[in-house]
Amino acid sequence: MTTAAVIGSGVVGRRVARQLAASGLVDRLILGARHPQRMHGFVRQLIDLDIEVIAPGPLPAADVTVLAQPPGGHTELAEEALGNDSHVVSLSDSLNDVEGLLGLEATAMKVDRSVIVGAAFSPGLSCLLARHGGERFDQVDEIHVARMGTGGPSCQRQLHRARTQEAVEWRDRSWVKRPSGSGRELVWFPDPLGASDCYRAALVDPFLLSASFPEVDRITAKVAATRRDRLTAWLPMLRRPHKDGGPGAVRIEIRGIQDSVQTTEVLGAIDHPSSAAAAVAAIAAEWSLLGLLPSGSWSLGMLDSPLPWLQELENRGISAAVYEGISTTQE
Repeated sequence: MTTAAVIGSGVVGRRVARQLAASGLVDRLILGARHPQRMHGFVRQLIDLDIEVIAPGPLPAADVTVLAQPPGGHTELAEEALGNDSHVVSLSDSLNDVEGLLGLEATAMKVDRSVIVGAAFSPGLSCLLARHGGERFDQVDEIHVARMGTGGPSCQRQLHRARTQEAVEWRDRSWVKRPSGSGRELVWFPDPLGASDCYRAALVDPFLLSASFPEVDRITAKVAATRRDRLTAWLPMLRRPHKDGGPGAVRIEIRGIQDSVQTTEVLGAIDHPSSAAAAVAAIAAEWSLLGLLPSGSWSLGMLDSPLPWLQELENRGISAAVYEGISTTQE
């Protein structure tokens, strides 16, 4: 009997659970929720599957454990899951979680299990697009990530905190700290979202991508923000987060050399961040069960080939595109 555990019952966790239930790979599904009594209606939607809902506590034994709860404490939970001989998929976009999870490389290798870090929208899909775009270059000099939109309430709260914390950027092969809310840039996202002002925030994409592109001179990440977002960033959230943050987008700009030509390419994707994050995490969990993924702790930008992931995401309705009309100049 193959068992999958999804810890976290927010909008993204439920979407992951639905995809795992429909995959045909799972015989038993364990759902972790802070309020198990509220899960009865959702459980009735998942048919032909042995389902158990558990309250916070020790992690259950499972073949794969998806950590879809709010950021914080993912490293400790991943260690516990590895102790249960379980693969781990984490959706956290917290720098502390990401650093701790990558530090589990030796533990994961010892038990021959995968710890997949930042398997969400951004990071996650953003790392796949950066890796895919970078393969087209002979030399990558700069990578710039921009994102718009959020997933569920915990994602919105994390972004609210990130707007008040120092941003980190990779410049000249070293880390540079920048004030959040600085670096205003007008970024054009895929239609119909269009252009939006983006600013620095404590985002983890540069940290994860630096491991994939150690020779790159610059890696930055910014997030779209309205004037109200900037004015209220230092205050408690003034209203309750929406159940789903609505449509969003991610944009990856890569600069480097192709065939002795200085080139800029831009890749982008538009979708509900909650849907895209759930699809990325579900693929990671399913392919872990199938034994298709390497052991150790790694992010999606560290893959040898991101194309199978992008193709599978397209099969699930998450499509990416290359911006046309980007200029190139002869060196």
